[in-house]
Amino acid sequence: MRHNYAAQRRETIDTFRASKGVKLPQRAVVEYAFFVEENDADWTGFERALKAKGFRARRLKDGETVVASVGPIAVTAEEIWTWEERATAIALAFDFYPDGWELDL
Repeated sequence: MRHNYAAQRRETIDTFRASKGVKLPQRAVVEYAFFVEENDADWTGFERALKAKGFRARRLKDGETVVASVGPIAVTAEEIWTWEERATAIALAFDFYPDGWELDL
């Protein structure tokens, strides 16, 4: 099954539309969450690949999630999407799937 990047991008854009009127910083660290789909997923390979592309990676104690953070970057829909798409492509190659993002303020 192919990943629907267009729908994912729309969700990111919609998040910004929904936050209209909320004061956002100009720059921030952004954290992207990815959950594991397969029991034999390559956690270490995924984390290394993220780091090679400029992300910091950490595993959550839930045993199912890797958080990839980047920045501070410009807090715009397009900038956040650029990094989100990059991280998602890496994640999918290692059997991880996107589960949203948030600003680390």
